Amino acid sequence: MSSSAVEAEAPDLVCQLDNVQGMVDALSAVRWKRHQDAVVELSEHGVVLIVEDTGCLQAKVYLQRELFVRYEYHAEGRPRFGVSLGLFVDCLNSFSAPGRSSMIEIQYPGPDMQLLIKTRIPDTISWDYNFEPAGSTPLTFTVKSAALKEAIDDLEWPGSSIQINLQPDPPCITFKGEGHGDLQIDFTYYVNTDLVIAFHCDCQVSYRYKYKFLRATTSNLPSSVIKDNRGSKLTIGRGGMLKVQHLVSVARSATSHPHIDSAGHQQPSRIAYIEFFVKSEVDE
Repeated sequence: MSSSAVEAEAPDLVCQLDNVQGMVDALSAVRWKRHQDAVVELSEHGVVLIVEDTGCLQAKVYLQRELFVRYEYHAEGRPRFGVSLGLFVDCLNSFSAPGRSSMIEIQYPGPDMQLLIKTRIPDTISWDYNFEPAGSTPLTFTVKSAALKEAIDDLEWPGSSIQINLQPDPPCITFKGEGHGDLQIDFTYYVNTDLVIAFHCDCQVSYRYKYKFLRATTSNLPSSVIKDNRGSKLTIGRGGMLKVQHLVSVARSATSHPHIDSAGHQQPSRIAYIEFFVKSEVDE
């Protein structure tokens, strides 16, 4: 392919913005109706968005090229195209988070003459989620999902830690919170068989976890998980890494025929598996 052909395929504009909320605020200032159309004009100096109403009112938003981290302009003249202002703002808003800077890339035109908005993935490296067993015998227990959520909610204390203790004899799980005094919740395997479904532990272990991270594992559970109350499985791995697993039903609506086996359980193909990995706190 010749270099001239490559240049011919270059979009009129490719720009990057690192303050999405600022752009949302500027465009929202000229959004006085729910359904509102706008005209976008591109130039080497920046982007202008124009809004009119019945020929009696006009508003313009000037976004100078200096506002953008990257601004590559390849068009001749000043291309114009129409957009739905409401849809454009709502789309940008989905990439904006209060208190956080997010990078987006805007390109025009796309393959089908559309306006493209892309997220920019930050250059971060996630920590290793490789979960390794703590020993030959898994340190794991399964508790009713509703009981687990209730226990974690009851232990709430801002900025606190939760200690999870497993002991084999008598088989028991203890959640202990630290705040003004100590509060703990015990699940004894043989006593609470209606709450603790399974328990495997051959040695006593104890680890602490940040409450905000532990709460995140249950805070947004769908109501169907609490209603079905199948059970959530917690496993402690090497170094105290905690794995929390939930089962979420994705069965079709009640009017359709669910996939039920002879024992009355939904087939695995209708179940979504959710896993959380929480690092334990390190004692200083």
